[in-house]
Amino acid sequence: MESTATLTSGTTKAGRRSALLGAMFLMATSAIGPGFITQTAAFTVQLGAAFAFAILVSILVDIAVQTNVWRVIGVSGMRAQELGNKVLPGIGWFLAGLVFLGGLVFNIGNIAGTGLGTNAMMGLDPKLGGAISAVIAILIFLSKRAGVALDKIVVILGALMILMTLYVAIVSAPPLGEALRNTVMPEKVDFLVITTLIGGTIGGYITYAGAHRLLDSGATGVEHVQEITRSSIVGILVTCVMRVLLFLAILGVVAGGVALANNNLAASAFEAAAGEIGLRMFGVILWAASVTSVIGAAYTSVSFITKSTTPERTRNLITVGFITFCAVAYLLIGQAPQQLLIFAGAFNGLILPVGFAVLLWVAWRRRDLMQGYAYPKWLLIIGVLAWLLTLFLGWNSLVGLTKLWA
Repeated sequence: MESTATLTSGTTKAGRRSALLGAMFLMATSAIGPGFITQTAAFTVQLGAAFAFAILVSILVDIAVQTNVWRVIGVSGMRAQELGNKVLPGIGWFLAGLVFLGGLVFNIGNIAGTGLGTNAMMGLDPKLGGAISAVIAILIFLSKRAGVALDKIVVILGALMILMTLYVAIVSAPPLGEALRNTVMPEKVDFLVITTLIGGTIGGYITYAGAHRLLDSGATGVEHVQEITRSSIVGILVTCVMRVLLFLAILGVVAGGVALANNNLAASAFEAAAGEIGLRMFGVILWAASVTSVIGAAYTSVSFITKSTTPERTRNLITVGFITFCAVAYLLIGQAPQQLLIFAGAFNGLILPVGFAVLLWVAWRRRDLMQGYAYPKWLLIIGVLAWLLTLFLGWNSLVGLTKLWA
């Protein structure tokens, strides 16, 4: 496997910690994209405080999936598609094709999100803002220390999103007691909302973003099991903190009886809570969420079509080409066509059960690929239960594809 020295500040403990932190935030910020913000706003308006229960269930499923994904990839020291090809030749590349195609389409939407963010933040034309944001993402991968730059930018922007959303959540004064009560005793349960949340948080490339970055940290193998598990849980909790804060920020406004603008619920809520500064802060949050998703989608998608022995410079240049293609597509068509986004979303629903099944099989039957590691039965059982739920998500995706092309 390629030395981590080219991707981090070196093999020192400080370099490894930085890469691990980057892996956690890459997973989290990949999940926190423009779609994440839109979903959270819409479901909070739809369900009110009862949305808290859906968040709790999605958190538990996310942890069940990610702890298994990170442990299998981290202990084996191999990427998901490499493990897939070891289990059944060709299935790894099939998975890679799904991830790459889905990531390509969604990244057009992510760049569109950066344009909307700069528009709300500074009043820039969305296309100009999207182009500038794409250039920023490209410069990160053109940097001589691309790995270090990637880690730092996702951590800084992830922390910035959380702090700004926390401020608006405090200002909006949400009914915390009602939210806590609905977390365990919901007034309404909507399983479609729950499955949508799960798919949006761990679907497609998001499932593997942090785990593939973990390999670059050098914290792989049986001796790093505790570190791998802790990092995976912290990463998903970062996503969940952002989800909860965004939910509370919007809930405070909704509970106060404010009618939000249907064309942009989240922006309307932030403006209602904190005035002009709230709207500008929403722009910063949307831009940060979108640009980190651009980075995460590009990094992870390219990691699926390259080998672990591919030189870092080559991978970075392919990543630059990936972002450039998405940026040009956005500038030409304005955003990813709705049908393509729906198609990519359906692909995301198919990726999770296929890829997760491969990893669970490796954990259960391929001890040779796990360096002789005895996989915990309790973790495998939790993973299988979560996988059964992903089958339901995958079935919904197939139904969606059928309707789309009927």
